Amino acid sequence: MKKNALLRGGLSLALALSTLWATAAAAPARSLGEAARSLGDALPLFLLRFERGDLLSDASLSLPALLVLHTAPLLLSARDEVTAAWAREEAPAPSDPAAPDEPDAQAGREAPETPPAAPAPDAPAEHGAAPSPLPAARDNGVPSSTLRPTDPSGYLVRGSVYVNNASSAPLSADELGFAVPPSGEAPQVLIVHTHGCEAYTMPAGEEYEESDDHRTLDEAYNVLRVGDELANELTAAGLGVLHDRTLHDYPSYSGAYNRSLATVEKYRAQYPSIAYVIDLHRDAVADAEGREYKLLCAEEPNAAQLEFVVGSDGGGLSHEHWRENLRLACAVQETLLSAYPTLMRPIVVRNSRYNQQVCPGALLLEVGAAGNSLEEALNAARLFARGFAETVAGEQPHK
Repeated sequence: MKKNALLRGGLSLALALSTLWATAAAAPARSLGEAARSLGDALPLFLLRFERGDLLSDASLSLPALLVLHTAPLLLSARDEVTAAWAREEAPAPSDPAAPDEPDAQAGREAPETPPAAPAPDAPAEHGAAPSPLPAARDNGVPSSTLRPTDPSGYLVRGSVYVNNASSAPLSADELGFAVPPSGEAPQVLIVHTHGCEAYTMPAGEEYEESDDHRTLDEAYNVLRVGDELANELTAAGLGVLHDRTLHDYPSYSGAYNRSLATVEKYRAQYPSIAYVIDLHRDAVADAEGREYKLLCAEEPNAAQLEFVVGSDGGGLSHEHWRENLRLACAVQETLLSAYPTLMRPIVVRNSRYNQQVCPGALLLEVGAAGNSLEEALNAARLFARGFAETVAGEQPHK
C-alpha cells in the first residue's frame, strides 16, 4: 500500500510539473495550432536542459516567475528587463569590504579608513565641488588606508595635534606649544636624505630598477625626486632652500645617519643662516600578516599621508634641542591639519636623535609609505610645502 501511494504521489507530481511546463510554454500562443507548435519547439530544449541538470535556471528566474511572465504577452516582450529586475531584487545586498587589519605604526590607536576614490583624470567635478588642486595620481593597485587617531588616550593632545611619546623622555602636553625658530636670511632650509634610495610602488608599466626592496638608485623614482619637489615648492613660496642629493644609504645602509650628519654639519658651517633641516624619508606600513598598504589623505586622496618623527634624549645621548624640534613639528602640523585634517599622522617621539641635535629646527619627515605611488608622494610634498612656508612665515604663538 505504501509503495502504491508513493508511486501515485510521484505520478501526480510529474503530471503537475508537466502541466505547469506546458502552460508556461504554450501561454503566449494565440491559437491552438500555435500552442502545439510552441510545445513541439520547447520539448527538445526541455529534455536537453533536464539532462544537463539546469531545468530551472532560466536566467535566474524560478518556475513560478516564468509562468507569470509567459502568461502575459506584454511582460514576455520585456523578458530581458524583467529578468534583470528580478535578479536585482533577489540578489543579496553587497557587504562592505572587510577592513584591513590595522597597520602597526601607532600601536593600535590609529584607525584605518578607506578614503574616497581619487577622481579619474579629466572627470567632471561634482556639482558645486571645487576641482582638485593636485594632479590625479594613477592607481598602483595597492590597497589604501587613512590613519587617524580615534581615541585621545595614550596621546598628548594640543589643539588638533596628537603626539605619541614612544620615548623614555618625560613629556607633558603643556610642553608642546607651537614655537617656530626665526627664519633669518636665506638660505633658511636644508633638505637631506639619510635614506635616499627609498622608493615607492609605481603603477603598472612605470616600474623602476630596484637596488633592493622598494629601493632604487634611479633619482627619478626615489625620495630624492620628492625632495626636488619640496625644494621647488618652498622656493616658490619665498624661502631659500638647499637640497643635498647625496645617497647616504648606498652602497652601505649601515652608518647612513653618521654620513648624513657630516653632510648637515658641512652645510651649516658654510651657511649659518640655515634654521630648518628636513630629513626626508618614506615609511613602510603593513599589517600583522605582512600585507602592505598605501596611506592616503581623506580630504585629498591624490596625496599620501605624512608623519613627523621627533628624536629625543630618551636614549641617553645629549639632545638639548628636542623639545624645540617638537614644538616646530606641532606648529607646522597645526597649520596643515587646519586645511587637511588627515594629511598628517600623529607625531611620534622616539629615543633616537636622528641627527636632530644639530639645531632647534630639525625635522624628520616621512612622506607616504612604500605602498604609495610616487605621484601620491609628490602631491603630499606640495601640500606640505604650502603649510610649512605659511607656518614659518607667519607669527606663531609661543605657548
